[in-house]
Amino acid sequence: MTKLMLAAQRGETPIPAGSPVPQSACDPGKRTASAARNVASDGSSGEAAAPTVELRNVSHGYKGFHALSSIDLSIRPGEFFSLLGPSGCGKTTTLNIIGGFVMPDHGDVLINGKSVNRIPSYQRPVNTVFQNYALFPHMTVAQNVGFGPRMARQTGPDLARRVEEALALVSLTGFGDRRPDQLSGGQQQRVALARALINRPTVLLLDEPLGALDLKLRKQMQLELSRIQREVGITFVYVTHDQEEALSMSDRIAVMSGGCVIQVGSPEEVYENPASLFVADFIGSSNKLKGRCLDIASGIATVQLQNGASVRVPAGSAWGGREITIVVRPDHAAIATQTPGDAGRNALACRVAKVTYLGTHREIEVVLGDGGAASVRQSLGAEHVQPTPGVGEEAFLVWPVARSIGFSTQSSGGEQEDPDILPSSIRIDQTM
Repeated sequence: MTKLMLAAQRGETPIPAGSPVPQSACDPGKRTASAARNVASDGSSGEAAAPTVELRNVSHGYKGFHALSSIDLSIRPGEFFSLLGPSGCGKTTTLNIIGGFVMPDHGDVLINGKSVNRIPSYQRPVNTVFQNYALFPHMTVAQNVGFGPRMARQTGPDLARRVEEALALVSLTGFGDRRPDQLSGGQQQRVALARALINRPTVLLLDEPLGALDLKLRKQMQLELSRIQREVGITFVYVTHDQEEALSMSDRIAVMSGGCVIQVGSPEEVYENPASLFVADFIGSSNKLKGRCLDIASGIATVQLQNGASVRVPAGSAWGGREITIVVRPDHAAIATQTPGDAGRNALACRVAKVTYLGTHREIEVVLGDGGAASVRQSLGAEHVQPTPGVGEEAFLVWPVARSIGFSTQSSGGEQEDPDILPSSIRIDQTM
């Protein structure tokens, strides 16, 4: 891709001379627990293939603001890898550093094992799909798609064949003579994707490319992107703040916050085994219950909640006397009219506040004894769905002990830890 192409797509390339970024929020002392989980989730049996993209101790700052603090990432060949996090977490800066649009203040960027720090963006084996698509309005679809090869002096029948193949890949056969203003938003997105793929890059970077689409079209394009990535086998690095989008498309996800990589894992790993309270709260929905650990026996902690009730949860190694936040997923909980006679389940008295029918499931909102709120997602796909107590009726919020996810939110000396960085949780059950 040429400098002209990049300028047309981006408008301008911000490359600030950022100041050195200290290892503050992500220094080794504070990353220990999270880094251990990243290594574990990256590991696999047998000899692993060399990563397509590596970031080693990469930092970057914008005029005193530390956008990235010493992050490490390893992205595998042919992987759909998502960078997920709230606005300002550093995910787009990470993508721009991989693409060469922004230079890191510290650290190394490697593609196929070779450092690309000194290689400009237009010479890297990388193409980018941006949220605004950046199609040339005066060109036809075919001319837009074939722009890259034409800049590489390719013409004639071979170029026409490659353009047709690229359009067929994104299901736009027969659209070559149209102009961008004659296409829907989803079709324009496909043209931008075809234009990026025709150059056969080693890595395709996607910066929230579905953000401008409506909900229904966005879901359709999620399926299309997943299909295309499987067919071409190219490594996709995808930036999004949409948790559902990342969970539905990704092979692995890097959850980011405050310029740090908090956890790397498969969608199931980051949802079922979050590495921190931040990840648990950011990925999917969650009910949070606060209390203090009274005792630990056989790896199970008894936690007294703020309303005086006690529940049991798989224990961390140093929870004794600490304040604990327990996370319970709405889809792991249920509503019952009586307490279960099962030591493997927790139960809290509650009152049904609202029941919302959503087609495939019901959302049930309850009020707990201390006035706190919780929610339950009741699937309607089963043949025998338990009857739901009516609004205002007394009931019990019930969930398996092993489905509780606990985090210590206070150090032994009473000083509050940062739950976004320092998890103290374990999970002992993976059953569905």
